[in-house]
Amino acid sequence: MNTPWKVIIIAVVTLTMVSVVFLWTRFQKFGIVQKIAGDRKWLRRLLGLIPMVVLGIFMAVSLVNTAIVMAHMSIYWALAELVAWIIRKIRGRKKTDTVKTEETEETEAAGEAVKSSGATRKSGRRFRPYIVGIIVLSFELCYFSYAWVMANNVWEKDYQLTTEKDLGGEKLRIAQIADSHIGTTFDGEGFEKHLQTIQAQNPDILFITGDFVDDDTTMEDMLRSCLALARFQCKYGVYYVYGNHDQGYFRHKNFDGEQLKEALEAAGVVVMEDTVELIDNRFYVVGRKDRRMEGRVDVEKITALLDPSKYTIILDHQPNDYDAEAATGADLVLSGHSHGGQMLEMNLIGQLIGSNDQTYGIETRDKTTFIVTSGISDWTLKFKTGCRSEYVIIDVTGK
Repeated sequence: MNTPWKVIIIAVVTLTMVSVVFLWTRFQKFGIVQKIAGDRKWLRRLLGLIPMVVLGIFMAVSLVNTAIVMAHMSIYWALAELVAWIIRKIRGRKKTDTVKTEETEETEAAGEAVKSSGATRKSGRRFRPYIVGIIVLSFELCYFSYAWVMANNVWEKDYQLTTEKDLGGEKLRIAQIADSHIGTTFDGEGFEKHLQTIQAQNPDILFITGDFVDDDTTMEDMLRSCLALARFQCKYGVYYVYGNHDQGYFRHKNFDGEQLKEALEAAGVVVMEDTVELIDNRFYVVGRKDRRMEGRVDVEKITALLDPSKYTIILDHQPNDYDAEAATGADLVLSGHSHGGQMLEMNLIGQLIGSNDQTYGIETRDKTTFIVTSGISDWTLKFKTGCRSEYVIIDVTGK
C-alpha cells in the first residue's frame, strides 16, 4: 500500500474514533434520554449507546460511507453547539452571579423549605428539548438525502465549442464518461442502461477517461459492462484511457489489469497508453497513461510529430498536467478523477491544497480547452453535494 493511502486510512480511522466518542456524548443530551435516565448516569450513558449501535450496523454494511456520515455529523454538531453558545452569550443567557430580587429570594427560600421537607418529586423534573441536536439531525437527514440523489442519478452535461480548424465541414459530437467505478452506484446492468441513454444522443465518438472499474468491481459486472460497450453504436467507436483505480490498489478483486484490457479490446474498445490515433483524417486522439502508472511519457514527446492544423484531443484521467498539455497546442483535454470535488467540504479542501489543476468544469489556457467531468458514479462513496453524477456531451463546430 502506498504512502498516500496509508495517510488517508489513518486519518479516516482517527476521525471515526473521535466521531464515535463525540456523538455518544451528544446523544446523551437529548431530553427523552435524560428524562428516562433521571440522575442515573450509567443509564444515560447506556441509552446514548443505542444510536451508536445502529451506526455500527450501518458501518458493518458500508464502512466508508458510515464514517463519512459520522464525520460530517460530528463537525456540524460541534459547529452548531459553538454557534448556540455564542448566541446564548450575546443574549445574556450565560449563567452569571446577579443581584437577586426580593421575589427571587422568597421563591428560593420556599424551594429550600420544600426540599427540606422531602416534598420534591423526581418525577416532576423537567428537561428542556435539546434544540441543537434536533436541528443537526434534521439537517443531516436532508443533507445526505440530497447527496444520495445527486450521486445515484445521472444527468447530461452539455458543452458547445468552436474551432478555427477544419473538421471536415461537420460538427463533431463527443460523449465522455469517467469514474464509473462499476459496482458503487450501479452494476453492469445499470452501466448498460446509462450507455443506452448516451446512445440516444447520437455521439460520433465515446471517450472513457479512466476509473472504469475499481477494487470492488466484480468480474461479472466488468464483463457485462464490456459487453454493453461492444453493443454501443457510434461512428468512430470507443476510446479508453486508464485511471488510477483501474488496475487496483488493494489487489482483492477477482480479475487483474490484463484481463480488463483483454475484455475491453474484445469489445472493440481502443485502449490507449501514451498513444495517438488519427480519426478519419479529421482529428487526433491522444490517450495518456494515468500519472501513477510506470513509464508514462511526457505529453510533448507524444504530440511532437502531430500536424498542428488538425484538431487534437487529449485524454488524461487526472487533471494534473495542464501547463504541459497547453504548451503542446492541443485543442481539447478531457479528464475525470476529481469527482467534481465529491462532497462540498472535500472540494474546498482540494482547492486549498491544490490537489488538481481543476476540480470540475471548463477552463481555457492559451488555446487549449480543458474539461473535467464529475463522473458518472463514485469510488465507494454514495454521496455527492458539491456536484452531481453526469455524462458529458460536447459539440465541436469547425470552419
